[in-house]
Amino acid sequence: MLRVIILFFGTIVFGATVVAQTKTDSIVKKSSEVVSTKDSVLDGNLFQSDNKIEAIIDSLDITNIKDLPEAAELDKKWLDELYSNSLFDTIYKSVTELDYEPVDYPELPTDTLKARLARLNARTPFNVEYNTSLESVIKSYLKHRRNSLERLMGLSHFYFPMFEQEFDNHNIPLEMKYLAIVESALKPRARSRVGATGLWQFMYGTGKEHNLDVSSYVDDRSDPIRSTTAAAEYLNRVYRIFNDWDLALAAYNSGPGNVNKAIRRSGGSKNYWNIRHNLPRETAGYVPAFLATMYIFEYAEEHGFKPERPPFQLIQTDTVHVKQMISLGHVSEATGIKIEQLQFLNPAYKLDIIPKVEGKTYTLRLPREAIGTFVTHEDKIYAYANAEFAKREKQLPKVVNAETKIRYRVRNGDYLGKIARKYGVRVSQLKQWNGLRSNNLKIGQRLTIFPRNHGVSNASAPVKKVVNAEGKQTYTVRSGDSLWSISQKFSGVTVQNIKDWNDISGNKLKIGKTLIVSK
Repeated sequence: MLRVIILFFGTIVFGATVVAQTKTDSIVKKSSEVVSTKDSVLDGNLFQSDNKIEAIIDSLDITNIKDLPEAAELDKKWLDELYSNSLFDTIYKSVTELDYEPVDYPELPTDTLKARLARLNARTPFNVEYNTSLESVIKSYLKHRRNSLERLMGLSHFYFPMFEQEFDNHNIPLEMKYLAIVESALKPRARSRVGATGLWQFMYGTGKEHNLDVSSYVDDRSDPIRSTTAAAEYLNRVYRIFNDWDLALAAYNSGPGNVNKAIRRSGGSKNYWNIRHNLPRETAGYVPAFLATMYIFEYAEEHGFKPERPPFQLIQTDTVHVKQMISLGHVSEATGIKIEQLQFLNPAYKLDIIPKVEGKTYTLRLPREAIGTFVTHEDKIYAYANAEFAKREKQLPKVVNAETKIRYRVRNGDYLGKIARKYGVRVSQLKQWNGLRSNNLKIGQRLTIFPRNHGVSNASAPVKKVVNAEGKQTYTVRSGDSLWSISQKFSGVTVQNIKDWNDISGNKLKIGKTLIVSK
C-alpha cells in the first residue's frame, strides 16, 4: 500500500485579522509595611539594615546589554517577514472558505483573462481553462492581496532558481514552483497545526521516506534544496498513478485515496474540474489557488506589480562543506555577516548550530563575499568555535560538598555580578542558592555560595594583574572591534593571546582601551 500523508493548508493568504485577548491579573498586590529595626555597626560604620543597595549593571554582564531601538525595530520587521507564520497560519481557513462569488475588478476584463489563460494552457501541462470560479479567485487576489504578492515575488527571486533546477532534474513542470507559495507562502520554517513543516509541508514520516534528515539540530524539511528534491520525487509518484498534473496536485494535498474516491463518485471522470465537487473542501480550493497564483506571477508586469527587492539573489550566494561543529553565531563573528542573514540562508539548522555527524555532510550557505574569508581562515574559525563551545557551562555535580560552602556578607559597593566573578560562579546560581527574585542586595545580607575558586576566602579581595606594555606592540580599540577582528589584524595572534596578555576574562571591550598585541 502506498503510504501518503494528507497535506493540509492549500492556498496562500496575504492578510489576516488577529484578535488579541487582554488578560487582567485577578490577584491584586497588597502593599507591604516596612518594619524598621535597630541600626548596626559594620566595619566601623553605622548602617541602617533596611538601606537597600540598588542593583548596578555589571559592565561585563552581556545579559543586560541593550540593542539600538531603531535598528531592533527594523530587524523585527525583517524577521517577521522571513519567519513569521502569520501569512501561512491562515492558509487552511482561506482555502476552505473560498466562496467563488463574482469580484468587481474592471481592470481585468473577462475577455482579456480568457485570452491569457488560453496562452497559459498552451504552454503548460496543466488544464488552465477559463471558468467563473477561477476568475473569482484571480480577481480576489489582484484586488485584496497586492502588497503580499509583491513581497512573495521578491522572495521568489531567491527560491525559484533552486526549485527550477531540482524540478528540471526530475522532469517536473517548472510551473510547479508556484506550489511552494500555496503550501507555505515561501516560509522555510512554516509549520502547520498537524506538524507539516517547510516550504513543501512534509510530515515527519513522509520526510523520512524521502531521506529528509530530521534531528534535534537539523530539519531538512526546511532546507530549500533537499526538500524540493523530496517534493519532486513525491510529485512524480502521484503523477505516475494518475498521469495528470491537475490530479497530481490534488493528490499532493489530500492523498491519492481521496482523489480516487472523487473519481468514483463522479462516475469515472478524471478531469479535475468535473470531480472537484466530490473532493475535500480544502482540496477543492487548492488547484484554483495554484492556478490563480501561476496566472498572477506570469502576468505580473501586465498588472503593474513591483516586486520588493529580495535580500539575496541566489547567484550572490555559495555553499561550503562544514568540517567541524560550528554555530551561526561563530560564523557571524568571524565574517561580519549579520546572524539574521545567516539564518535566512541556512533555515534547516534548528538551533543555529551546524553539527558534525559521522557519515553526514552539512553545508553552510554564505554571501559570496564571505566565502573567501571563511575558506581562507577556516582553521582559525573552527579553533575559535571549539574554544567557545568549551566555555559552555558544564553540568554541576549532583551532590554538592557542604565543606565547600561559604557564607558571604554583602558589603557597600557589592552587586551580584561582582560577587559571582569573585567566586567563579554565575549570577543565576547565586540567585538560585539564595532564593533571590531580583538583583537587589542589602548591606550585611548573608549569601550562601558554593565557589569554584576554592582558594578565595570571604575576606580576600581580587588582585588585579598589572599589565606592562613597555616595548610591546599595542592597539587602541575602535567602534565595532571585537577580540576576533583584532586578532585577525596581527599575524599569529589569537583571541586567547590577547586575553592573556591583557588580563581579560570576558569578550567585552571598551572603546579607547589600549591592548597589547605582541609578546
